[in-house]
Order: sequence, then structure tokens, then C-alpha cells
Amino acid sequence: MQAMTRTELTDLVDTFLDGPSPLPIVSAGDPVLRRPALSYEGQLGEARLERLVRVMRETMHAAPGVGLAAPQVGIPLRLAVIEDPAEVSDEVRDARGRVPQPFRVLVNPSYEPLGDGRAAFFEGCLSVPGWQAVVVRHARVRLCGQDERGRELDEEFSGWPARIVQHETDHLGGTLYLDRAETRSLSSTEHAVARWSQPTPALAAAELGFTLPTS
Repeated sequence: MQAMTRTELTDLVDTFLDGPSPLPIVSAGDPVLRRPALSYEGQLGEARLERLVRVMRETMHAAPGVGLAAPQVGIPLRLAVIEDPAEVSDEVRDARGRVPQPFRVLVNPSYEPLGDGRAAFFEGCLSVPGWQAVVVRHARVRLCGQDERGRELDEEFSGWPARIVQHETDHLGGTLYLDRAETRSLSSTEHAVARWSQPTPALAAAELGFTLPTS
């Protein structure tokens, strides 16, 4: 795919910003989800970027979700937003390490694992509606990048926040969670809620026939 010029990119973004909000979410099968996104180098300018971030946040809330990457709304930029109120039971919080995360903007993010710990849980995606699957991810990661003001980010995440960071950053490289999923765990959301809503996927592993990591 030929790289977009600054004008082409701003025209594309303006098309979305001038349309309805929340934005429509791109579903799996659209090439924009499978191509590495462009690094953000100030192409949009401060005001346009601020508007895009605001609309992406509205779209994430409306979905609802805890993260949204720009390619998921058809914009091939290394930009994502995350936010998680983590309104879950104490049992789920303790098992999954799911704690509230404030609203954050991730610009040109990248992550690296910290330690050898791995965690496996059911995961879904706004671009793959109606399905969930178990994904083994790094339990702790270091995230680097910038925020919407260009300030450097260098933070450690663990538990569920680490999962969100990995999921959204993967989107920017053209990777969907299904690429990393245990395929035997693939379940409709209906079955995931009715059968596999336990804090951990141990029962699903036993019933569906897949192996969970030991650490």
C-alpha cells in the first residue's frame, strides 16, 4: 500500500470528524486492520488531533469498550485511547488484576515484556463482534510512546491494564487478538457469558480441550 500524504490523511480524518458521532467501528476483513499504521508525526495538528481523540473516546464509550485504536475507525495512525472503570466483582478483580484505568491517549506506543509471567483470559474485540477467545499475554509490560501533547510515556503495566495495552498496541501493527488466541476456546459471546464467565478460564479449558499456561 502506498503511504498516504499528509493532505490525504487530514482529508480522511476530516471526513470522519464531519460525519456522525460515535464513529462506525471497522470489522475484521477490512484491510485497514491488517496493515501497519502510520507513525504519528504531527500530521493532524493540535486542534484536529484533539477533536479526533474526543470522538474516539465517545466511540469507545458508546460501543462500549475499554480501548479503541485508530485503525478500528478506519484511520491508519498509531494512535489509541484506553479507559477502564473496572466495575467488576472483587473475585474477578483479584483473579484478573483488573483495576480502574484513567482515560489515556497512546501515540506511537510500543511494549516489551517484563519478566516471564504469562496470563490467559477470555478476550474480545470491538472489531470482532459477537465472539471471545482465550489469549495468553504477558503479565507485565513496559509501555513507551507519547501522549496527545507529545510528552514521553514510559510506564509499567500489569494485570488487566497490561492486557489492554497489548491488545490496542497490537492493532497498530495489523494484529488482531484472534491471531494470538487459543482457537479451541473460541466462543460466541452468548456462550462466553452463559458458560465461561468464571474469573479464570480453567473450566473452559477443561470442557473445550485446551491447555492453559502454568505461569
